[in-house]
Amino acid sequence: MRIRYDRERCVGSGACAFTLPEIFDQDEDDGRVLVLVERPGAEHRKAIEDVAAGCPVLALSIEDDQ
Repeated sequence: MRIRYDRERCVGSGACAFTLPEIFDQDEDDGRVLVLVERPGAEHRKAIEDVAAGCPVLALSIEDDQ
């Protein structure tokens, strides 16, 4: 799986970085999402799905590898 993100849509709420700091961070300059691990292991899938669903502007999603 691969994490997709839209930095232009991101409003810097920080929910992703707060919930999964091993996967997400925030840019020090503008507060927008930084993805630290673009292709995390399957063990993180449920947590990432929850974070993506909780993003206030839906800037995160998961793409399955083919």
